[in-house]
Amino acid sequence: MKRTYQKYDTDSDILKQQVVIETYRSRGPGGQRKNKTETAVRLKHLPSGITVVATEHRSQVQNRNLAFQRLRERLLKLNQPRKRRIPTSVPLRAMERKKEEKKVHSVKKRLRQKISKELD
Repeated sequence: MKRTYQKYDTDSDILKQQVVIETYRSRGPGGQRKNKTETAVRLKHLPSGITVVATEHRSQVQNRNLAFQRLRERLLKLNQPRKRRIPTSVPLRAMERKKEEKKVHSVKKRLRQKISKELD
């Protein structure tokens, strides 16, 4: 039986302990209401170093829930094992072309040699 190992926990209770929550005033259009209330939420996940931001809603609670949802998605993506790369085989024509290039190169090098060596 295989055990799946998760690098980062995605449980909400554990996440709340591992995260630093910052609230701030979001930027953009919205006028006075947006300028005086701190509804934007930034979450910093300390173990992984991921930072997530949510500024869509007027409510800080909705933004916090959205930020936790985004953080969970990012951590799940990090927890997935990487697929092993399967190298492609070199086509026959490419190998033949490489051999031809080597032959041409060797002929060039032979032509560079001094004539006195050939006479000895």
